[in-house]
Amino acid sequence: MSCILVLFTILFCELNQADARNLNGYWVGKVNLPTLKITTSFHISEDESGKQIITLSVLEDGTKDLPCELIKVTTDSIIIYTPKNDHTYTGIFQNDTTIKGEWSKNGINTPLTLVKTDEAPILKRPQIPQPPFPYLIEDVEYVNTESGYKLAGKLTCPDTTSPCPAVVMITGSSAQDRDETIYGHKLFWVIADYFARNGIAVLRVDDRGVGGSEGNISTATSKDFAGDVLAGVELLTTRKEIDPQNIGLIGHSEGGLIAPIAATSSDDIAFFIMMAGPGTTGEQILKEQNVLALEAAGLPEFQIKQSAMINQRIFEIIKTEPDSVKTLEQLRTILSQGFYPGMNDEMKAAIDAKIAGVNNKWFRYFLTYDPQPTLEKVTCPVLAINGAKDVQVPVSNLDSIKSAITSGGNINVTTIAFENLNHLFQNCDTGSAAEYSQIEESIDPEVLKTMKDWIVEQTKN
Repeated sequence: MSCILVLFTILFCELNQADARNLNGYWVGKVNLPTLKITTSFHISEDESGKQIITLSVLEDGTKDLPCELIKVTTDSIIIYTPKNDHTYTGIFQNDTTIKGEWSKNGINTPLTLVKTDEAPILKRPQIPQPPFPYLIEDVEYVNTESGYKLAGKLTCPDTTSPCPAVVMITGSSAQDRDETIYGHKLFWVIADYFARNGIAVLRVDDRGVGGSEGNISTATSKDFAGDVLAGVELLTTRKEIDPQNIGLIGHSEGGLIAPIAATSSDDIAFFIMMAGPGTTGEQILKEQNVLALEAAGLPEFQIKQSAMINQRIFEIIKTEPDSVKTLEQLRTILSQGFYPGMNDEMKAAIDAKIAGVNNKWFRYFLTYDPQPTLEKVTCPVLAINGAKDVQVPVSNLDSIKSAITSGGNINVTTIAFENLNHLFQNCDTGSAAEYSQIEESIDPEVLKTMKDWIVEQTKN
């Protein structure tokens, strides 16, 4: 038998054996990254012609049905390529339902074992509200007359004939939807449902450029977002279902920075709650956040110190160089160190994408903004809460918040640290961001009750 015929026979057998293996279904596994665990799911099916179609979904970040290419499949192995993110999965069949392999990109390989299932994986989020709802739900749209942008959201209101207290929810940093959806947790939706069932109306709104809202968050600052909040407050004052004397705010993370800005700019705000809100400058928050997050991830001390040094250089450039083009070049030089001589176009693009996250109007404002002078001007009641295991906004910020508010003469401020909770107010082990997606609880019920009881106390007539 000729060599060509032998090779053809082997290939023919491999294809036949591979075809005999039923690949159709969901192949699911977890990728363990340094600071995050993600659930990957390859869905394999066939079109009318019998051609196999493969898509990739990532459960935690909402990525769905990215087209993939089946590079090779034999009786023993399979190779799948995802052009969108340039990832390659290479695996060995252990049996008909298990593949052991590696997820690779840029020469970095991560173990990934896939197990076949008949149904798509879902995130377990038992607190997400389910119908029927014993309250009113209405989609709303309104305009921030100062910016001219349309904002879109949802109002949940108790089904009552008497005007009720209400709150405007304020999301944290980065583009967030009205539910502040993070790894499938719909924190603001859970809060709105609980409040509406307990006599408190809630307005939750898409950030600029998200969902039905217009604008771009990277070209705005926290002060601009405070204007969006006030536009929401103005809407509530026109609603007959709402008591205009009892409208408050609830801000999470950066939203806790925005709430005092809005409250000191309007007489229509009766109270506000800061959920993991900052009491010091953004630079100080980010420095502490970096150390705590890397410690929670288990990184050694020398890497933590190295990261802190790089961040300090980045912060100094952003604070001192107003020209964004020059900032880009200086930051690219810093972040590219250590990659040469293996730097390729994709690495450069990844570095530039990271730089874009800090080389913008929003980040410059956040980095240098000191909330203390604003907090000193607050005259309405304030509740500030934090998780003791929060690695993004350390619990120590509660002391800074209370000190600033009381120094301005306002003694109606309450601070509460919840012992076992993280930045999302979930019960956790370490507080690391890697745990957010793995925890089924969206928010500790005690936090919900604490906020509700405090609002009821502030708004009772």
